[in-house]
Amino acid sequence: MVKIRLTRIGAKKRPFYRVIVADSKSRRDGPFIEIIGTYNPLTDPSEIKVDLERAKYWLGNGAQATTTVMRLLKKAGLEAA
Repeated sequence: MVKIRLTRIGAKKRPFYRVIVADSKSRRDGPFIEIIGTYNPLTDPSEIKVDLERAKYWLGNGAQATTTVMRLLKKAGLEAA
């Protein structure tokens, strides 16, 4: 099963995340299929950059988004998929 989820790339106490498409069995910071965006929770307001076309493509092909990623996608402007 393919999932759309976050992977952390920030330093200690400075979180920064990538929105990735990965196999559900791979570890959090392990191998992935594609990077479709970034999320920076430290800015005010939080900065969310997502390629909505790629997100729609993956969701249309059966990928499951985690609850956190689904919330971020809605904030970024993706209609309910």
